[in-house]
Amino acid sequence: MRSWTQGLILLLAVLLAGAGGAGLVLWVQGRRPAPPQQVQAPPLAPVAQAPLAQPVPAAVPAPAPSAEDIVAKAMPAVVVVESSTTRGSAFFVDRDRLLTNHHVIVGQSYVKLRLSDNSALDARIIATAPDFDLAVLKLMQPGPDRAFLTMGSIQEVRQGQEVFAIGTPLGVFQNTVTRGIVSSLRQMDRVMVLQTDTALNPGNSGGPLIDHAGRVIGINTLSFRGSQGLNFAIAIDHGIALLENRTPNLAFATPPSTEGMKSYMPGGSASEADRIRQEGTKRYLAQLEAVAHASEQMEAAFASFLTHHWDGKVVGTFERNFYALWERDALQGQPVKGHEAKVAALRLAVEQLRGQFREAEARARRADVFPGARRKIREHYRLEYGGWD
Repeated sequence: MRSWTQGLILLLAVLLAGAGGAGLVLWVQGRRPAPPQQVQAPPLAPVAQAPLAQPVPAAVPAPAPSAEDIVAKAMPAVVVVESSTTRGSAFFVDRDRLLTNHHVIVGQSYVKLRLSDNSALDARIIATAPDFDLAVLKLMQPGPDRAFLTMGSIQEVRQGQEVFAIGTPLGVFQNTVTRGIVSSLRQMDRVMVLQTDTALNPGNSGGPLIDHAGRVIGINTLSFRGSQGLNFAIAIDHGIALLENRTPNLAFATPPSTEGMKSYMPGGSASEADRIRQEGTKRYLAQLEAVAHASEQMEAAFASFLTHHWDGKVVGTFERNFYALWERDALQGQPVKGHEAKVAALRLAVEQLRGQFREAEARARRADVFPGARRKIREHYRLEYGGWD
């Protein structure tokens, strides 16, 4: 019994010792300072980044309008002008005003306009400038907004640029389109004109000459019959001035002269005097073309003469070298010995050529071809020289 009691006491002692040891450990741990808590820094807010600059796409130029687009847009603004004696063309510059040539409406107080859809409107003449062959029309009963053309300026025109003419050739073929280039800018007395190779016929008078941006740069007006590729349009700048009730003279034009300008009349409406003048102009062109061709041969002959048959020189500068034969003291020296007859033969040939020129001038005067027109033709063929007379 005693041994069992001792064993039980020993077990209790061990248990108490273990509990005490554990308690001691717990007591010691309770006396130790608590380890410092680690404080975690708050998460950093993400730094806002500026958006990456996107590359700016290069500006893509708008495609130039096609010829078809230009014509289609302009067509509704071009009309036929009908009167008791004439037929021509005109075009709207705003909802109720139009520009045309004076010779298309001369002698009329009002005219009928035939639109592209074949409907008709009445218009009256509100302003004219006969010296510039221009007239302004206004609808007698303005209707809804109408298609009209934008005005340009010949100060932006370049030689060789493409142009379009819209009109009614022969007063029958309404809204016919032809295309060409600007051959030159010229001044006929007080009027600035564009010379083009755009095909024109009677009835095109008063129609617009349009550039490749669809702007009006000229009013088709003048054509020498029988002279292929020689057609004219009045600078739109004159028309703009008339629309604004200003004198149609241009600031960049040369001072006026006493000579006049005349446009051709539509087919069937020209007077007998106009017909004679037109035929005279045609004949004058043909004759001067022949004189110009002979003059080119004469230049070559004169150059050969100076090289092989003349012992001397030419003093002065001339548009054509053989003009020196008509100027005193211009041909200095003497014939090469044995070639004296060459001088006489050359002078005879030059005088025969001068006779042809004088005949052409005399016939043109009798046909009342205007001096300004004759001068421009002479300049074209390099024949504008006082020695011919």
